[in-house]
Amino acid sequence: MRMLSTIKDFAFTHPEAVAFISPNNSITYGELWRKSEQIATYLLKQDIRSDSPIIVYGHMEPEMLVSFLGSVKSGHAYIPIDVSIPPERIERIIESSQAEIMINVSGGPLNLESPSIRSITMGDILPTGSNEVDTKYWVKEDNNFYIIYTSGSTGNPKGVQISANNLQSFIDWMVEDFPIKGGLCFLNQAPFSFDLSVMDLYPCLATGGSLFAITKEMIAKPKILFEAFKQSNIQVWTSTPSFVQMCLMDPSFNQELLPELTVFLFCGEILPAPIARQLMERFPKAKVYNTYGPTEATVAITYVEITEEILDQYSTLPIGRAKKDTKLLLLNAEGQEGEKGEIIIVGPSVSKGYLGQPELTEKSFYRINDKQAYRTGDEGIMEKDLLFYKGRIDFQIKLHGYRMELEEIEQHIAHSQYVKMAVVVPVYKEDKIEYLTAAIVPANHEFEKEYQLTSAIKKELADKLPAYMIPRKFVYDQELPMTPNGKIDRKGIKEKVLL
Repeated sequence: MRMLSTIKDFAFTHPEAVAFISPNNSITYGELWRKSEQIATYLLKQDIRSDSPIIVYGHMEPEMLVSFLGSVKSGHAYIPIDVSIPPERIERIIESSQAEIMINVSGGPLNLESPSIRSITMGDILPTGSNEVDTKYWVKEDNNFYIIYTSGSTGNPKGVQISANNLQSFIDWMVEDFPIKGGLCFLNQAPFSFDLSVMDLYPCLATGGSLFAITKEMIAKPKILFEAFKQSNIQVWTSTPSFVQMCLMDPSFNQELLPELTVFLFCGEILPAPIARQLMERFPKAKVYNTYGPTEATVAITYVEITEEILDQYSTLPIGRAKKDTKLLLLNAEGQEGEKGEIIIVGPSVSKGYLGQPELTEKSFYRINDKQAYRTGDEGIMEKDLLFYKGRIDFQIKLHGYRMELEEIEQHIAHSQYVKMAVVVPVYKEDKIEYLTAAIVPANHEFEKEYQLTSAIKKELADKLPAYMIPRKFVYDQELPMTPNGKIDRKGIKEKVLL
């Protein structure tokens, strides 16, 4: 793969250049390449299936990158899993992926019931001297490079397969169309199990840059976070709009704090116009880009620079134009192409589908003129050659950059011993989802107060769902409204919870 060759060349010509910086550790390109060779050599000696992915478990450790590259250099895709993911969900990912090896770089134990996977640490992988892994083993072309698990409507997570070709198409676009070349320092805000992290990780490594990681502990303590920013020399900012919105609440978040910052890249959710305007006022040297794309099409496929002219012209910001190798179709309910409809993505960064789930793959992926296409389930409208996002056609949403399906959350809530029936509705503020509310018909319980019931339900959910998927607000009633055709009246529920 061309990107791996680029990283290798840079590692040999600039071995002392810093590739990754986390709060407690850093790693140079030379170390990154050498240690990933050791992992690749180790994996090549293991008796595992050639198509068996490697699970990499951790948070923001340099060893995450080492394990990613070591996996793909041995011909295996990797599955990133953050420490914030509950064990039950990890078990489901293991079962779905049929992975045989997990590399645990978290520094702590992970107790799993699954006997089918072997957990190893970096200490199990012995140095191998200067032996280089033959490039013939590298993941290439249509082979899976990574698999990211997203929320699934059946209650089971879906593994999105991203090939070497998919990723290369994305990297080529990023390097060509954004001002990010030349060894810049990139912010790494998103955990590696969230595909927004790919937007900073691989364009950074492909251009000889440094990745500056911020951990969940730092995000929880703004004072520590801002001290880190002060020392960081960040030049390229990649995050969800929600994260930058949190940072903007502090008046010191400005060009003085980050004097080298010249590029903001946003993806994962709607970028509100007031946030873009604030950024342009506080960071006059920086360009602000809005991008759009699902995990199934390798992070993002449209982009637009947000200028004063665009801010003056539109109250809801556009998500831009498609990258050069990609075509967008807007199809109405009858399947006819027009200026408004479901966004269909056609091009080389579209995934081959969901791992081990042919029926789900068939529902969302198909071929158009021998090119892979994906039905996004997002509604779009084209105005003056700019695409605008108009929301989900189904119940899938994005909240704080995380994609999730409301049906999955509902299923887990409905399984609680305290719940008869549940519906989850998103609550919007300025065209953006602010939080989730669960409307519940409770089962018999012993609690006197509603907050006690809420606490008990949340405690059960914490074992099954990541924290970001648990609704913020819970409301209770003896019945949920229905539409005339016998379906749950979601619109009625939404109006009721907003009263």
